[in-house]
Amino acid sequence: MKVLNFTLMPYRSLDVPASKAHRSAWVVLPNTFYDPEKGAHDYESYIDLLAQSEPLGFDGVCVNEHHQTAYGLMPAPNLIASALIQRTKKINIAILGRALPLVNNPINIAEEFAMLDNMSRGRIIAGFVRGIGAEYHSTTVNPFYSHERFHEAHDLIVKAWTQPGPFAWEGEHYNLNYVNLWPRVYRQPHPPIWIPSQGSIETIEWAADPSRKYPFLVTFSAREAVIKNLLAYRDQTQKYGYEAQSSQLGWAAPVYVADTVEKAMQESREAIEALFNDYLTLPMEMLLPPGYTSIESLKKIIATKKAIGRGGFGGPNQRQSLERLMELGTVLVGTPETIVQQIKEVKEKTNLGNFVSMLQFGTLSNELTQRNQARFASDVMPILQKMI
Repeated sequence: MKVLNFTLMPYRSLDVPASKAHRSAWVVLPNTFYDPEKGAHDYESYIDLLAQSEPLGFDGVCVNEHHQTAYGLMPAPNLIASALIQRTKKINIAILGRALPLVNNPINIAEEFAMLDNMSRGRIIAGFVRGIGAEYHSTTVNPFYSHERFHEAHDLIVKAWTQPGPFAWEGEHYNLNYVNLWPRVYRQPHPPIWIPSQGSIETIEWAADPSRKYPFLVTFSAREAVIKNLLAYRDQTQKYGYEAQSSQLGWAAPVYVADTVEKAMQESREAIEALFNDYLTLPMEMLLPPGYTSIESLKKIIATKKAIGRGGFGGPNQRQSLERLMELGTVLVGTPETIVQQIKEVKEKTNLGNFVSMLQFGTLSNELTQRNQARFASDVMPILQKMI
């Protein structure tokens, strides 16, 4: 199993009580809540923490993209990736969440990844997403065209990476007279592409297609939803006439490790509950703006929530306790043995091959994050990496 280290880079100094005067920590929260001095310190700390992943033995580090939110300070994840390239030599750097529909010229993204791929000598993983509903409020892109723009931008980027230029592109949403990528990508035929998702039917069908076979990474979901979605991906590959490899199946979850379950809960409670109740909560119009989700996927979301609970995004009156999040398996908090066992159970049911550990989350301090990261790397990760 491949194990990666991930942080959202949240703004840890958020005045949470005062922020409650606003309906979300996304889009509408005034940027007067942000202190540049504290934010600069956060950036420095987060990059240091991720750079430690290489000597600790992780297979990769992960960054991602979000806009106008205290939840994650990475509107330009390519910049963080560039900094990590200079601080590491061997591990992969996964940009798990470049939101393709939000840009007016996908070639800009193709160029950014090509530069990073050259600078790292082929260590970049491209994670492509549509972006959650709130991003469409931030950018004013019409969510109705989200799927169309995503698919066309993806096709254009892959063609730009793999076909000599210049050539013209005439599409439904993007029209370019000259596509002629400088620099070309370092890794051939192009950087690996992963698809993070919460399990929409369309995403599973598209990612599993034999022409792509993209690794599918389930994020911020209850354990039963993770299993259900990974099995749905495997079922889809069988419908296409092939068997999914373990390298195509991934799970991302917050993790906290300590000597006892009680100590792990005590040290992580405030940060985890802040993540899910203060940073991650979105009103429904931001989470699922009209047109963003198909009817079939919306039915699946509703059915999943009724069956196993939310375990992720939710409304302002649906506070979640650490106990409930642990019960659902949305977060893994405990001893090395209990955490390994939970991951092993998912592995046995799904053939999971990639685990993305979020070892800093919410308001978790540098001290606790470093302790968590080191303990996970020494007592959990080696066991996971030996799983076949």
